[in-house]
Amino acid sequence: MNRARAFLTTAVAALVVTGTAACTSAKETTVPPSPTDPSAVAPVLAHYDRAVLDQVWARPDLSPRDRSLITVAALIARNQTAPLGAQLERALDHGLSPAEISETITHLAFYAGRGNADGAVAVTAPIFQRRGVTAAELPPVTPENPLPLDLDADDARAAGVERDYGAVGAGVGQYTTDVLFRDLWLRPGLAPRDRSLVTVAALIATGQTAQITYHLGRALDNGLTAAQAAETLTHLAFYTGWPPVFSALPVVRDVLANR
Repeated sequence: MNRARAFLTTAVAALVVTGTAACTSAKETTVPPSPTDPSAVAPVLAHYDRAVLDQVWARPDLSPRDRSLITVAALIARNQTAPLGAQLERALDHGLSPAEISETITHLAFYAGRGNADGAVAVTAPIFQRRGVTAAELPPVTPENPLPLDLDADDARAAGVERDYGAVGAGVGQYTTDVLFRDLWLRPGLAPRDRSLVTVAALIATGQTAQITYHLGRALDNGLTAAQAAETLTHLAFYTGWPPVFSALPVVRDVLANR
């Protein structure tokens, strides 16, 4: 567990920034502009941004906050730092707290790779500094009140991993239990439903369809609705492209059909 704490300490501490208080920007009502305006190079793309993407963000089955969380998760998972800054600004305007963004980055270090998390830290740090986010607004390394653990359910999960993969992945199984499910997933800085949504979005965005069944089931157990799961696919199509979403469609369909 000491190594687990050290990893989490590094990931969380990288987001600790100081600065003076800043005014909160007014909430945006349209899709934030690309860091590079496409109209001079791809005017049709700029048209789609205005004519289609604005409509997607207004669809009712996901709140603007949820859409921002999904978008940020997908961009981090795919290491797409160029548009990440504008989407982080929008996420803060949509009600995601600095602590929730911090936890999202830390979580995705495990589900999308540490390098992707480091890239997100580099983009997020100046935004937090500009907005006057202080260390007190970020999650502590050791939370005072971790979320409760369903020990019977997690013992069953761990036993299944040991049964199926213990011969070739004993270390992976041990760290999955100790670091992920009995530490990271118990952190209260991101609600279980939101942590699951971040995970599912990242898995879809990176084409990890084999992992979707378990984590989408967990998301539904954590409060995500079937309509929200379906709308997540629609939203992600515009940020990951159609192929990863179509690869995920049969898996999501089967999970929802079996509930």
